[in-house]
Amino acid sequence: MPSVIVLDTLSQEGLDLLDAAPGITYEVRTGLKGDDLRKALAEFDGAICRSGVKITPEALEGNRKLKAIVRAGVGTDNINSAAATRAGVVVMNTPAGNTLSTAEHAVTLMLALSRNVAPAYQGLIEGRWDRAKYMGAQVAGKTLGVVGLGRIGLAVAKRAQAFEMRVLGYDPFMSKEKAKELGIEWYEKVDDMLPHVDYLSVHTPLTEETRNLIDIPQLERLKPGVRLINAARGGIYNEAALVEGLKSGKIGGVALDVFVEEPCTNSPLFGMPGVLCTPHLGASTEEAQTQVAVEAVQLLTDFLSTGQIKNAVNIASLDAKMLEQLRGYLDVAFRLGRLAAGLIPSGLKSCKLTYRGEIAARDTKVLTAAFSAGLLQGALEEEVNLVNASLLLEERGIKLSSEARTDMGAFRSAMSFEIEGADGQKHKATGTVFGQSMPRLVSLDGYRLEAYLDGCLLVFTHKDVPGIIGGVGTAFGEHNVNIGQMAVGRAGEAPGGEAVGILNLDCEPPAAAVEAVRKLPAISSAKVIHLPSAGQLPTWLQG
Repeated sequence: MPSVIVLDTLSQEGLDLLDAAPGITYEVRTGLKGDDLRKALAEFDGAICRSGVKITPEALEGNRKLKAIVRAGVGTDNINSAAATRAGVVVMNTPAGNTLSTAEHAVTLMLALSRNVAPAYQGLIEGRWDRAKYMGAQVAGKTLGVVGLGRIGLAVAKRAQAFEMRVLGYDPFMSKEKAKELGIEWYEKVDDMLPHVDYLSVHTPLTEETRNLIDIPQLERLKPGVRLINAARGGIYNEAALVEGLKSGKIGGVALDVFVEEPCTNSPLFGMPGVLCTPHLGASTEEAQTQVAVEAVQLLTDFLSTGQIKNAVNIASLDAKMLEQLRGYLDVAFRLGRLAAGLIPSGLKSCKLTYRGEIAARDTKVLTAAFSAGLLQGALEEEVNLVNASLLLEERGIKLSSEARTDMGAFRSAMSFEIEGADGQKHKATGTVFGQSMPRLVSLDGYRLEAYLDGCLLVFTHKDVPGIIGGVGTAFGEHNVNIGQMAVGRAGEAPGGEAVGILNLDCEPPAAAVEAVRKLPAISSAKVIHLPSAGQLPTWLQG
């Protein structure tokens, strides 16, 4: 009889579902940590948690019984997914459970900020009737910029439209056509949107791309008097820049529900005029907590009863034999997806995958999912894996197609992608596996080459003339950047035409080094693209 441990406080509706689940027993044990947590997890087949418990590699050490952990919420930062994968434990979450509550809170912050609700009430508490002091602004007719058009961002946009607001949006994986269908004016870059918005609300994960999205340099581009809202992740706005913008009058108001370090009880923003802050209340509604609890119980009981896996963040529906047969090409597919994301970082419109040779007779659907997971990695609030990647692409209006050809080309097996951006930009590339586990790029935009698909890449196009390699090497040498590998491909057999080069760099090049390369006379373009390190696999492919 399967058994379940509930590690954090769960709503009564969730516990009632566990009570009613046939053939499943459960216990509630909250506040566990250290060795007590490790011993408890080893007693049960499934676990449900929220954010209060930390499931570390040590907590799963030696575990042979636990089969699944479900997080009643979106984030799984408190669960070490890599350790869970290695232990054979499926990790699932409930991404839709708190969507409406978080979206409503973002809108609440926008409205309360516009009408000075908090300071006006404080005035009453202090015995003042400051009616004239707190002149507000209506949101109807104003423009809202939404960064991140996932579930929560779209819910905010929909509610803003109901308030008769004009909505502008940015999402690197939402097509212009899909945005237009939703009544959202699509922008290719956040910076291009900034001069036009009266309000800006962010709904993305915190990544290197979104950290300090609004910083000192962006203050000049912001529309004077703009109001900024963040109910997503602390660190997307640079708090020092917010303080500077408020002092100068460039920013009219700031509303935050999240902070870089939490709990946060001391911030230079606290107490400043035009600031409204709450202690991470986005998902703190009775409805949200009930919904995530019910969804978590359903996910776990379905898995324990029938083996069904939904909303998994760390594992694919593959048996061990199939995984071993496809591991090398799953790695290639994932890395090609990361390469595609680097070549067209925003505004992707369509993608076509082609499988050729022996691999075409295998399960190419899972390879397509692996490519999609690489393409979307780090771009969404949800964790992307083989289970949800293709669906997330589809939701963003990106057309994905594939074909398989069993006739061999230059290699026994190979897979290629052709991608197109909203601006008409196109790229194509082909990858294969050397030996059992060495992913290689063998063609890029029609140029034949052999490049390592790992680490920090510099991809540059140039005229096939003498001195290029020396010039590039000198530019990086002057900035103390070491080149680990180099591959060059040219069009045709004769020199003098167009060519492409790919460098594997040992470290992140400074902007000045890349700019020095771009300024070389025969260089047409140069772009830095980040791929996983050699041998580094996504969590769902480890083990």
